[in-house]
Formats: sequence, structure tokens, C-alpha cells
Amino acid sequence: MPEASEQLQILKMVEAGQISADEALRLLRALEDAEQKETSEPSPAERARWLRVRITDLATGKNKVNVNIPVSLVDVGLQMGAKFGDLDPAQMNRISEAIKSGLQGKIVDVEDEEERQRVEIFVE
Repeated sequence: MPEASEQLQILKMVEAGQISADEALRLLRALEDAEQKETSEPSPAERARWLRVRITDLATGKNKVNVNIPVSLVDVGLQMGAKFGDLDPAQMNRISEAIKSGLQGKIVDVEDEEERQRVEIFVE
């Protein structure tokens, strides 16, 4: 609900004949809409801020790679990863769409027995 002082100011303008009742109603609704936008919760996609990639050596349990990428740069990061990694375009598209849809938490968990490593991707 808009602040009482703002509502009171609009009502005083009506009383003084500066604006009509219809104009006052539109102003009051605009104040309510503005306040709702300020207090509404962000969508899940807006809450996610980081893409975390962790690669762990299965033999030792130690992290080989631990990278945090801002979600806003995910598409760029995936394109770079395609040049250096074994992810196919379909896999990268699924990861990108999962992030854009607001999915949070662990989205990839793969163990590569041949390379003896585990790859995990999180959205936080």
C-alpha cells in the first residue's frame, strides 16, 4: 500500500480542485503498482547469480577445478567451453535452458571413470 502521505497529498489535490476524482484514482493505482513492483520477489532466474563448475579428482578427492561464472555470462562461458571441452551443442543448450528457466542447485553430476574425475555444475 502506498505511503499515507502520498495518498493524502492526492486527496488534497482533489479537494483543492487541482485534479478530478478519476485522475486521483489513476494516481493512487499507479502508486500501488509501483510499490508492488518494488516489493515483489524476483523470479527464480533473477535470483540465480552464479554458475559453479567443480571438477574433482576421484582418486584423491581433491578439487582440480573450481570456477564461478556470473549467470549473465553463461552463454559466453558455454561457447568457450565448447571449443575446449567434449560437450556437444545439445548438452550445452540444455544447460543454458535450465539456467534461464530458473533451475537452481546441482544441474550436472557426471563421473568420468576413464579420466578418474567428477564434473559437477551448480546454479546458485
